[in-house]
Order: sequence, then structure tokens, then C-alpha cells
Amino acid sequence: MKGGLVVDRGFIYEEEKHLTVLKTSLFFANDGFTVYDCKGQLVFRVDSYGPDTRDIGEVVLMDAHGRCLLTVRKKRPSLHQRWEGYLGERTEGQKPVFSVRRSSIIRRCSVAVEVYRNPGEEYQIEGSFASRCCTILNAEKESVAEIRRKVDVSTNVVLGKDVFSLCLKPGFDGAFAMGLVLVLDQINGDDYVEYGAEVYPTADE
Repeated sequence: MKGGLVVDRGFIYEEEKHLTVLKTSLFFANDGFTVYDCKGQLVFRVDSYGPDTRDIGEVVLMDAHGRCLLTVRKKRPSLHQRWEGYLGERTEGQKPVFSVRRSSIIRRCSVAVEVYRNPGEEYQIEGSFASRCCTILNAEKESVAEIRRKVDVSTNVVLGKDVFSLCLKPGFDGAFAMGLVLVLDQINGDDYVEYGAEVYPTADE
């Protein structure tokens, strides 16, 4: 599989990688995250971005040491939910490197990802993030990452939705994948706030 957008080469793995993603608060629809590898080492973190932050439409992904890797920001104005991703901590005038928007394709609703610096590089995210069951597919319809419910191997019990797995295929940047997770969480939170339940879109932007 060919690699996609590179946010940080330190998070590209030669073998399939399974990360554990933990939402760190239940007070708001969209709060922080911590992400761990299979050894329990911190890989990524996102501090709380509830109503008290300076911009609830902007989220920063950091590594374990607090270094800013990626900023995702809701585009305004936008007829439908569209988010854009910026390398590092976004600055005024900086151009985004990718965008994410909701779409519908022949009765199946999904999320479309476009990479600006590489024409033809695009992804579809299919499934239900609210159920923690979705797949990121490249233009060749190959799975590059998956979001799954987390299972406690010792008891074979499925854990709650605030703990889930992010499974990365070899060569796909984990920081980019986690940036997409942040956008999905924001979209799902918007649905909850606006409608009180998960709602699938039916129209393109």
C-alpha cells in the first residue's frame, strides 16, 4: 500500500499498529483524548476543548511531549460540515493540507477526505463513528485505518465507547489518522447537540 499524507514520519509504522484511544472527559460532547500504544506508552494527546477554550471549532493534536503536530479547524462559512487540517499549530494565513467533508454516495453516507498537496489522493471514511465502527479507505478502496470497539482480552468483554482502538495499516501516518478521528468526534458531537442523536447526512456540499 502506498503511503498517504505525512504529518510526522515518526508515526509511520512498518507493521500494523494498534493504538488505544481514550476520551478523557464526559462533561461535554467534545473533550480531550489520550492515545496509547500496546505497551501503555503515551503516543498522542489532545487537551480538553470544551466551551471554555478560545475556539471550540479548532483542535490541536500533540505528541506525548506536548509538541503540536496537527491542527484541525472547522471552516466557516460552510453549507455543510467541512473541516481543514494544518501542519503544526495553525497560524494566520497558513494554508491547509487536507479537508474533510460529509458526503453521500449512492444511498451510502460517508465522510470524504481530500489532500491538497497531492492531486488524486483522497479517502472515504465509511461506517458509524458513534458506534466506534468505521474504516478509512484510500482511492483504491484499500483500508488504511480502522476504528473499532475495544475488547478486554482478559475477560473478552467489549468496553464502553469512550475507549476504542485505532488500527493503522503499514505505511499510513498515525498522526494523520488521529487528526481524522478528531474531526469525526466533532461531527458526531455536533449531531448530538443539534439533534439529540446520530444523524446521517443526505446531501453533498
